[in-house]
Amino acid sequence: MLIREVLNVKSAADIISIDPDASVAEAVKRMAERDIGSLAVLREGTLMGFITERDILRGMHARGCALTEVKVSELMEKEPLVATLEDSVDYARDAMTKSHTSHLVVLDESHKLCGVISFHDVARACLKEASFENALLKRYIKHWPE
Repeated sequence: MLIREVLNVKSAADIISIDPDASVAEAVKRMAERDIGSLAVLREGTLMGFITERDILRGMHARGCALTEVKVSELMEKEPLVATLEDSVDYARDAMTKSHTSHLVVLDESHKLCGVISFHDVARACLKEASFENALLKRYIKHWPE
């Protein structure tokens, strides 16, 4: 299964972003309102970075919880983990596991942001694929020639 197929389930509306000059308080507000754990950081449609709950927690630890006036650009991951539409879900799972990250930025061949997938999205895709294969195997075994 390809990452393209995982993104087909999600709509373009699933890309929630923030400007790098916005405050961390605004980022937290946006994440809380949407019940999400990350934001793509975009300036005029160009990916500048990626910020997650973990980045904000690290910033709170380093600055003593005083983040209301801090800009997103100060805490964001400037070179986030990325994948392409043609990468496999297995690649995404392995990359996310090895880097201990819960989100993966998906870019097309011209480096345009296509979406963001979470570890949950990857797990759901793997389970769906395994269930399909399991059903095929059960059907095959049921009709096994004697």
